[in-house]
Amino acid sequence: MLSILLADFRIIFDRDPAARNWLEVLFCYPGLQALLLHRFAHWLYRIGLPFVPRLISHWARFFTGIEIHPGAQIGQGVFIDHGMGVVIGETAIIGNYALIYQGVTLGGTGKECGKRHPTLGENVVVGAGAKVLGNLLIGNNVRIGAGSVVLRDVPSDCTVVGVPGRIVYRSGERVEPLEHGLLPDSEARVIRALVDRIENLEQQVQRLQPVPLKVMEPAIAVSASSNGSVSNGKSAVPDTWTPSTAANCRIRDRVIEEFLDGSGI
Repeated sequence: MLSILLADFRIIFDRDPAARNWLEVLFCYPGLQALLLHRFAHWLYRIGLPFVPRLISHWARFFTGIEIHPGAQIGQGVFIDHGMGVVIGETAIIGNYALIYQGVTLGGTGKECGKRHPTLGENVVVGAGAKVLGNLLIGNNVRIGAGSVVLRDVPSDCTVVGVPGRIVYRSGERVEPLEHGLLPDSEARVIRALVDRIENLEQQVQRLQPVPLKVMEPAIAVSASSNGSVSNGKSAVPDTWTPSTAANCRIRDRVIEEFLDGSGI
């Protein structure tokens, strides 16, 4: 137990640049205080003592703004940054060295019995205001973007953003836990792909419109054939559908389909 408490204390200096001395961390960090009270309440909860663990949890919520059910299992080195509005349910399991920001909810989706709250692996980062709901399995090294709502399992080494949460893979790229500005925006990518497709279609429509005779070269006469070909055998309508255009459209279609399908979730 002492080693766990020391890990909770030391991780704050590693992940919070505002932590300057041990006295400030001990008395002015509600995340640490909530964890200390929770670990005592959890021990009482495990030995079967009634009422008192919930009372300690209630006091902790009053003083810190963080509500952790005494039945929740929390690993060592967990850091709840700021922490106001954090809610962790009874059957939630949080792995070692998780980072949880303010407004996070690890909750359930109904009144079912048994395991009804999420399980977080090691080194998981849950951004401010994110909600992870239900008996979900969140793998190791997962990053959940601020404001995301996760409703399905997430494999390890992924980033989840959006409402509902969608997986974005970041293979081969290391991202620091505090660099939230580097989180990808799947909605923006899809909107950009749709805008590009609309612009491409508008250009094709413009090129498919009949060409006025007065702007054509005098040496080229339009034939009377129904297919709109000119006297030199070439089409009066330019062919704008090139192999590169088709490849770009396939890439954009794949981006849109992944977004609509949940990007792998």
